[in-house]
Amino acid sequence: MRHELQTLIAVSSALFLSGCTQEAGEISRDAQAFDGIADTENVTLLGNEPFWNLDIDPDGKGFTARYSTPENIEGSQFAMLRFAGNNGVGFNGELNSETVQVTVTPEECSDGMSDRSYPYTATVAIGERTLYGCGYTSDEPFSGEENP
Repeated sequence: MRHELQTLIAVSSALFLSGCTQEAGEISRDAQAFDGIADTENVTLLGNEPFWNLDIDPDGKGFTARYSTPENIEGSQFAMLRFAGNNGVGFNGELNSETVQVTVTPEECSDGMSDRSYPYTATVAIGERTLYGCGYTSDEPFSGEENP
């Protein structure tokens, strides 16, 4: 009985410790924050169906965003805060009393309407709506024609 208890404790300890190892692709609490987009870069996000554009620019105190659509070409300006995660950056703010949450992730992206290729994918949640699109920065532009 004592031998079985020792074996059980040894096996349980091994299983417990094996759960502490990090596998490839796992997110570690000790991981460095994403630094692929500097906090001094301008970020441009865009999507279609529906068409939308979101420019996020550092302003010395934080970030100023301008959200525009075909119905509002001039756009609406509002303040945003930036934070870096393990695999991208996020921004949040408020536009017309609706919460705006933005994630920008490094991954090649196509807008489906042009022959451009963008270095980032974007998800923009404005209130209950979620928009999906592509993005680029002042340091990492899109590739393809300027005006397709």
